[in-house]
Amino acid sequence: MPTRMKKKTKRELVHELVAATRASQVATDKMDDAGSRALGVNRTDGRCLDVIQQTGRISAGELAERAGLTTGSVTAVVDRLEAKGFVRRVADPEDRRKVLLEVTDEMEHRALELWGPLAHRGIPQLEKLSVSEIELLIRYMRFATELNETRAAEIRAELE
Repeated sequence: MPTRMKKKTKRELVHELVAATRASQVATDKMDDAGSRALGVNRTDGRCLDVIQQTGRISAGELAERAGLTTGSVTAVVDRLEAKGFVRRVADPEDRRKVLLEVTDEMEHRALELWGPLAHRGIPQLEKLSVSEIELLIRYMRFATELNETRAAEIRAELE
């Protein structure tokens, strides 16, 4: 005779979601650490590479803001990444006095090697979901991102 599983309460489900989110964050952190090590860069440089790759082209000031760094530290990051051949400085097409940062073809190739298998394995699973399930996941991820960004800014402000 099959045993009946007790239906979880909303509170239990919320706690399970928080635990699953935290486990996902740890797994992402471990993947980013492994990827940064494979590239021969530190975690801060790896985070900056990710931001630059996501935006396409970005100013050093905007990179500093998005990565949570000072403009002075971003200059050192960019110098290191440029020396490795992962980023380049390019003239802003709208204002040639300004400089933007972009990843190189070499970096795109390395990123595909390292993180491409995640997409290769993950996208087929996500495609099994309904549109409404995907929309819910997007809303949750945006909520979780905003939650973390806001709290990180609060902590940084308290430390200053």
